[in-house]
Amino acid sequence: MNTRSNLQLAVAGLAILLALGGCGAGGSSDPPQEGSNTSNTADISEGVQPDDSALQLLPQSYKEKGELTVAMDLHYPPTTFLADDNTTPIGLNPDMARLIAKKLGLKLRFENTAFDTIIPGLDGGRYDFTATTMSPTPERLQVLDMIDYFNGGVSVAVAHGNPLNISNDDMCGRNIAVTKGSNAQLKHLPNVSEWTCTSKGKPAINGVTLPNIQEALTQLASKRIDGVFYDTPALAWADQQQPNNFTILTPQVDTRSDHVAAIALKKGSPLTPALQRAIQSVLDSPEYKKSLATWGLEAGAITEAKLN
Repeated sequence: MNTRSNLQLAVAGLAILLALGGCGAGGSSDPPQEGSNTSNTADISEGVQPDDSALQLLPQSYKEKGELTVAMDLHYPPTTFLADDNTTPIGLNPDMARLIAKKLGLKLRFENTAFDTIIPGLDGGRYDFTATTMSPTPERLQVLDMIDYFNGGVSVAVAHGNPLNISNDDMCGRNIAVTKGSNAQLKHLPNVSEWTCTSKGKPAINGVTLPNIQEALTQLASKRIDGVFYDTPALAWADQQQPNNFTILTPQVDTRSDHVAAIALKKGSPLTPALQRAIQSVLDSPEYKKSLATWGLEAGAITEAKLN
């Protein structure tokens, strides 16, 4: 079995799935499927012009600096990952960041950082904003301004064919992976465990916290865990890239809340009004719809850049 250190990080989320294909069959990894978009390094913001109404709100300090720094954890296809060149950030979130910067007439600098370090980095002024499919929770809103840009959902992936007969309503006592610092870890899985298990006298779901989705899918393939609780778009993308490695349970998990994702920046930032206006301009643009279509996320389109 290939170890993570042997995987080519150049293909980010796809690489681990190709390795899993080799693990399951005992053979070598297959090449990426044609049309997988992992080599798509085109800049969707090419030719996009600044939005005058957003420019009017942009603080002078940012105009003088001429650049925005965006923090992302580049391990989450199809929303945020690296292309085959192991250099270019691709996915919905890099597309959004590039478009936002263009709407503000600024250059963009990417900072690849672990998800659970992004909020402290924003609060400490190391980054200007993040586009990392982050949900606006009450806890986050205490320290962040968060502006909606996408709506997704969460699902459970189990071993291919679901040999353990796991269902969304009965994961009681099972070892279900969540990623560190995610809403699934902090909120959704504990709630589902209470609603479907402990309140009915059944054993709680055992949440296994792992650093990223690649590690979670690796452990699922090696049967060290029973399932992975994660964003539906990312699981669907992974399944498309390397079919028959796992099964996604349907329907999505009912977490009794919506799953809007929001651009985030430090609470009370002078950049917030301009960023909100720029995001609204992006949502109104054909490039937004093009990006969603490129990454198979059309169902997550929204029309209002609401400040939470």
